[in-house]
Amino acid sequence: MPLKTSTIRLKVPEGSDAILVKNLYLSCDPYMRGRMTKIEGSYVDSFTPGSPITGYGVAKVLDSGNPDFKKGDLVWGMTGWEEYSLLTTASGLFKIQNTDVPLSYYTGILGMPGMTAYAGFYEICSPKKGETVFISAASGAVGQLVGQFAKLLGCYVVGSAGTKEKVDLLKNKFGFDDAFNYKEEHDLDAALKRYFPNGIDIYFENVGGKMLDAVLLNMRLHARIAVCGMISQYNLDQPEGVHNLLCLITKRVRMEGFLASDHYNLYPKFLDMILPQIKEGNIVYVEDIAEGLESGPAALVGLFSGRNVGKQVVVVARD
Repeated sequence: MPLKTSTIRLKVPEGSDAILVKNLYLSCDPYMRGRMTKIEGSYVDSFTPGSPITGYGVAKVLDSGNPDFKKGDLVWGMTGWEEYSLLTTASGLFKIQNTDVPLSYYTGILGMPGMTAYAGFYEICSPKKGETVFISAASGAVGQLVGQFAKLLGCYVVGSAGTKEKVDLLKNKFGFDDAFNYKEEHDLDAALKRYFPNGIDIYFENVGGKMLDAVLLNMRLHARIAVCGMISQYNLDQPEGVHNLLCLITKRVRMEGFLASDHYNLYPKFLDMILPQIKEGNIVYVEDIAEGLESGPAALVGLFSGRNVGKQVVVVARD
């Protein structure tokens, strides 16, 4: 991912309904790996070689031909990995109304990852107080929120992560009941039985592969699995097979994939729930900040080795 220098006119072309923005914060997300490959029938377009990559970000409107946006507006949504972007569509662009929280939160807890956690947990999993919840990649942008939502509801929550630092974070900052380092477990099935002797009601799936196979053996009757991501598979030439799918039948488990964008109609309801929880200190959020657009490629690649701690954000400019 080379850095390129070019010029842009800081004015929307006359007669255009485009929106010119200055990018402030860019979001590093695992789904972006799939956009680096030509995949037929995907929900999102592949990146165009030679053009800036695109992703979720926070930006300030400098000029607008769109009547719904004006100069000075702060927005979050799809933008380019560049200092300035000319957005030709306002589809999926949200105006930021609440600025008494860090603007970078709109790349995470108040943006797509937050909606992913909210929709996946409440809409897909239909949780009930007292249920057992397991979250893989639990210290990431989505997992840390799902765990806190589950605790607020009165669930028993365990998460897995890949370092001692992240495990400590889950237990001591995010309030998980327990957590373990999957890299130190030679038998994932045995590990899950240790933490869930009576089985798992809800699994929030971020990893796939061997973890999913082990979880299937430990699901309770009528359990639910929200399939958010499978980061362990994204860089494999040949994805790993799953061997324990029969458990879906024997335990009557419902397993469902989903996209946050399918649930954006719930965004106002989500904000009404999450903003008071943030301000009252009931929900905390950890970000991993990379300074400067030039740090973006390394920050994005670092997601797949687990280098980040919390939500990975790239700061392009702060105002």
